[in-house]
Amino acid sequence: MLTDSQKWLVLAGTLFIGWLMFLLAPVLTPFFIAALLAYLGDPLVDWLESHGPSRTIATSIVVVAFGLIIVVAPLLVIPVLQKQSTEFVRAIPGFLDWASSDLAPWLRSNLGIDVSVPDVVKIKSAFAKNLDRIGDVAVGVIAYASRSGLALAGWLAGMVLIPVVTFYMLRDWDSFVTGIRDLLPRHIEPTVSTLARESDEVLGAFLRGQLTVMLFLGILYSIGLKLAGLEWSLAIGMLAGLVSFVPYLGVIFGLLTASIAVLIQNQDVLQLVWVLLIFGVGQMLEGMILTPWLVGDRIGLHPVAVIFAVLAGGQLFGFMGILLALPVASVLAVLLRHLRARYRESGFYGEIESIGRE
Repeated sequence: MLTDSQKWLVLAGTLFIGWLMFLLAPVLTPFFIAALLAYLGDPLVDWLESHGPSRTIATSIVVVAFGLIIVVAPLLVIPVLQKQSTEFVRAIPGFLDWASSDLAPWLRSNLGIDVSVPDVVKIKSAFAKNLDRIGDVAVGVIAYASRSGLALAGWLAGMVLIPVVTFYMLRDWDSFVTGIRDLLPRHIEPTVSTLARESDEVLGAFLRGQLTVMLFLGILYSIGLKLAGLEWSLAIGMLAGLVSFVPYLGVIFGLLTASIAVLIQNQDVLQLVWVLLIFGVGQMLEGMILTPWLVGDRIGLHPVAVIFAVLAGGQLFGFMGILLALPVASVLAVLLRHLRARYRESGFYGEIESIGRE
């Protein structure tokens, strides 16, 4: 057991490290990204190493693969998204005409819903005036980045630093883990190692499994919407897959945005049947095959806990909190399960149980 002075020393050291990390947050960001990539790539490096190549060669292969994915994917996707966004905005005036001439009268006569349609002429005029400015946004961002030489230099330095740090962390990952384990006090090492191993299983299930589910759903939704004739299939499908880490959010977001896009493009309510079919099939595949197979029940978080964790992370730490909410909540769930087991084994729990029996 720790003495009182040792406890205060541990608390002071923890607060100092937290304060230091807060001050160095901008510098630590590339190292955090590199550590995440190294964690994700370590099983693949281990597998390659077991099949012949040395650790260094296996690490080089994985780092190059990560680099190609990170660089090539945006170059392929961003131009398509930009084109589809422009086409989407250009189609809105036609949708407004259809809503004013057909949809609003149909709702009024058949359902008794009186929809007040805004001044279509003014809206179309505003779109016509500002439509040419849509393509200028990217140009403005590039110009601002060029003027902000220091920010651009920092961004480029980070982009160069990340693969270098990832390589060294990934190559020596097993040595880092062994070194940390050797530094632990011997009387707590078994408990900490058990918690770390279970946390690693949970994080691996979430990060690797859930990312695969999100990517598969994004591809599935994009292909399905493309076959249904939707021009903005890639943007809607990939975004729906991206937010599917929150239960039911992906399918709700996809249904709403795809339905609006179908009405804007085709002005045909019957086309919504295809949207319902696509996202219904995607939801069944996710719940019955993808999540049980790729993620399983190792995370052990109730859907209500998942939603609360995401909202709480966003409220406390913004967008970064949303990204880290579920991994942190998964590790906390492991710790809470161990605390619950310790509580049930304690004399305090036994005393309550015996009192209840009396």
